[in-house]
Amino acid sequence: MAGVAYASATTSVFAVIGDPVRHSLSPALHAAAIRASGIDATYVAFEVAAGSAVEAIRGATALGLAGLSVTMPHKQSVIAALDALDPVAARLDAVNCVSFAGPVHERVARGHNTDGDGFVDALQHELAIHPADHRVAVLGAGGAARSVVLALAEAGANEVIVVNRNHERAEQAAELAGPRGRVGSVDDVSGADVVVNATSVGLGTAEGNRNGPLPLDPAWLHSGQVVADLIYHPAATPLLLAAAERGCRVMNGLCMLAHQAARQFTIWTGFAPPVTEMLAAARAELAVRAHDAG
Repeated sequence: MAGVAYASATTSVFAVIGDPVRHSLSPALHAAAIRASGIDATYVAFEVAAGSAVEAIRGATALGLAGLSVTMPHKQSVIAALDALDPVAARLDAVNCVSFAGPVHERVARGHNTDGDGFVDALQHELAIHPADHRVAVLGAGGAARSVVLALAEAGANEVIVVNRNHERAEQAAELAGPRGRVGSVDDVSGADVVVNATSVGLGTAEGNRNGPLPLDPAWLHSGQVVADLIYHPAATPLLLAAAERGCRVMNGLCMLAHQAARQFTIWTGFAPPVTEMLAAARAELAVRAHDAG
């Protein structure tokens, strides 16, 4: 039964854990995937306090949950409770997805990280851009930036340039790209084919505010570039508004969010992800929230 209104003894239960978690779009994304795929499953959100990730994984394992999404602040702390990590999660030392295999009394919990590949998928599906042979400048060196840097390098980007105020953190992020990565500065932005804002600059700015904070001077941008912002609230950040005015093609973070969730859905179920339906559900949820807030 697609999108059941109740859970039976055979219903697969998926969930997201985080703190806070009430703002998460994961339930909307995965509920849409469940409905479109017609599987007997449900997806819920659990607020798990910082420091309790290990107990949450053990509880999920004991209860027979079918899969978990993991968000802040648990992406590293859950690792201590897992039986295995996929290669990407191991390199990033961060997990955003847990899959379970085997019977309940001897289940294996495996950690994955779909963030970076979700970004690459979004570029390909939403803008028809493949990173291969492109020069990419990534602004920031935090967890999101690191996942994007690694995925871009593995997808064949010609060069991945990390721009960050903290040089040491920039070096650590650039190292994930191997010989394709290096530390750069804002001077490198104008020569990049793709510019990715993986900082929080612009987060929470009022929709349509062209005078909000910017992670770089828009003068560095020009027609022909792709500018992606990992922020999805607002949908049009000050950076994306400025980039569009300069003739750039733009993409916000909602596409990455949907595609990384789609990869999780496939890991758990084996089903091809219904990304179009997932994106539509996320946009509808954001519209409802905006209406309620107004």
